[in-house]
Amino acid sequence: MEQLRVGIIGTGRISDLHAIEYLSNPRARIVAVADVVRSNAEARGRAWGVAENRIFTDYHDLLALPEVDLVEILLPHHLHYQAALDAAAAQKHISLQKPMALTVSEADEMIAAARRAGVIFKVFENFIFYPPVQRAKALIDAGEIGDPLTIRIKSNSGISPSMWNIPRAAEEWRFKDETCGGGPLVFDDGHHKFALAWHFMGLAEEVHAWIGATEREPGFVLDSPSLVSWKFPNNRYGSLEVVFSPQLVLDTQHYAQDDRIEITGTRGVLWVTRGHGKMMDIPPVIVYRDRQMITHSDMPVGWEHSFINSTRHFIDAYHSGSDPVLTGEQGREVLRFTLAAQESARIGQTVRLQGA
Repeated sequence: MEQLRVGIIGTGRISDLHAIEYLSNPRARIVAVADVVRSNAEARGRAWGVAENRIFTDYHDLLALPEVDLVEILLPHHLHYQAALDAAAAQKHISLQKPMALTVSEADEMIAAARRAGVIFKVFENFIFYPPVQRAKALIDAGEIGDPLTIRIKSNSGISPSMWNIPRAAEEWRFKDETCGGGPLVFDDGHHKFALAWHFMGLAEEVHAWIGATEREPGFVLDSPSLVSWKFPNNRYGSLEVVFSPQLVLDTQHYAQDDRIEITGTRGVLWVTRGHGKMMDIPPVIVYRDRQMITHSDMPVGWEHSFINSTRHFIDAYHSGSDPVLTGEQGREVLRFTLAAQESARIGQTVRLQGA
């Protein structure tokens, strides 16, 4: 059986979720890792069965290996651009953590480089592969709530005794515009929510955003509370509400956060009741229509399954020769969408997306 041979560039906290499917899928295996923090590279490399001479601190050494077919690039946002260009130049297929770049022009160059090199370019977005979201999409596509009219997404951040232990150095860059590209909640994590809006409603025509600021602790300012409103083609609308509540204790095994989605259609209403965590102890997908409520609980709900499904989809796409989701072009559309919110908040006006 042909295997997709994977090199992982960046072995921080999130890499554990990216590795799950590669470690269990017989059609793929991790053959090399690289991280500027040697201890991170060694710990993950050894746990994943990578040979000692395939554990690096310089990702260029990994790119030089002929036995690497694909690289997972899991670096801070400001490093995505150069790493993707280097990977394309090395003729490696690319799976790149979201958001793909800090600017649309960078995204365009990355897409062009991958096209010239003839390599697959995926922007890794996991939320659209979260099982409750997949079920919601299937129900909507089957006409269960009629034609979608509006989407409302709520993202709650707080605290949790069961959350991930994230080293300070691993999160500091998310609080700097020059390395993150925007705030940690509306731009970084917000990419997931913009991708969900794009997934269900398409690309917005207009975006208006109010982005607040709350000091979580000295030197760490969160972009909360925030509200983003969207106008989609054909008289459809949406909103994203982002709130950090410093005393809100959440049930989660990952980030101290939870998310909810409500989509209203011409015939009914659908809710996805969880995301990172489990704030609401109710079925993960609920549909109301025709004077009755229909619940859907027959699916895994752990956030890690969104990573498993996204990676499995890419392995399938690689072996079948089909396009992954998100393609570079799709990732660019979500980036445009997300950057429009940053610009709207900066100028205090609605931003219209050209070509939407």
